[in-house]
Amino acid sequence: MADPMPMTDSPITTVAPGWAIAALGILGALAVTAAMLDGALAARAGGGPGGKMGGPVRPFGEAARLMRQRRRTTVEADRLLWRIGGAGLLVVAALMVTVVPLGEWTIFDLDVGVMWFNAMDVMVWALVWLTGWGANSAHSLVGGYRFLAHGLGYELPLMFALVAPAIAAESLNVGAVAAAQEGLWFAVWMPVAFLVYLLGVAAFSVWGPFAPAIGTDVSGGARVELSGVDRLVFEAGRYALLAAGAAFAVPMFLGGGAGPLLPGWAWVLVKTVALLAVLVWLRRRLPAFRPDKFMEVGWMLLLPAVLLQDLVVAVIAVWRS
Repeated sequence: MADPMPMTDSPITTVAPGWAIAALGILGALAVTAAMLDGALAARAGGGPGGKMGGPVRPFGEAARLMRQRRRTTVEADRLLWRIGGAGLLVVAALMVTVVPLGEWTIFDLDVGVMWFNAMDVMVWALVWLTGWGANSAHSLVGGYRFLAHGLGYELPLMFALVAPAIAAESLNVGAVAAAQEGLWFAVWMPVAFLVYLLGVAAFSVWGPFAPAIGTDVSGGARVELSGVDRLVFEAGRYALLAAGAAFAVPMFLGGGAGPLLPGWAWVLVKTVALLAVLVWLRRRLPAFRPDKFMEVGWMLLLPAVLLQDLVVAVIAVWRS
């Protein structure tokens, strides 16, 4: 029987593990850039703590405030799981970017890199829920379950959105997927999968329309009991997840490092920053999705649409082969 998904030789070079430190530095710089842009947009809108004050430097002031703040705990909290949930978002974001090629280099050139990314985003389910559950607080627990409800709506469409580029490239290797877009980005002829993927990135980052899990109507939701450094790490994890999601979109849908004049690694960074800016900008442009309503949207609209996209891609891939 023929292999339905033959592995393609990767055009990517694996670098020494020590370069992981540089990758973490780039991820941190992207997360700080997103926070600064978000602060600037918040100041322009005159919303959030501090009104119009601060702008791009507001995240630094907030970080300094949280680092000075005393860590609060709650009665009978499961501190270990609570801390794992709050800090785990940063770890997951770091693991996501290990398979993202920076031009021709990558940390891990896995044959199943696409599945690796998908597995990491599923881990966010557990981490956000643990943040809400570990505090032994009603409001944070409600926030955790809200996130799970959103997860039921976005995860399957996100998974099938990742399938479309893999089918077209006939590989689950991220470098091979990027190389398969020579001459035409997948975002151009897979617009449904691309948009569903971006929606999934916002969702697992608890961002924009998916913020009800940390909504003010439940006093901050899953993060309500986090304070001091714990809250700073949780917020940094959200920005890092947003940056990791934008970076992964580049080899999957935006041609990887392909582009004129600049070297491949520079194009990856340029495309990542541009997409990250769009995601940050959309935060205040879309209404919040009620978890129960979004489940209907996810299962009745997004899932059939992305499955149809996968079918079209599969037919084209068979025809081309």
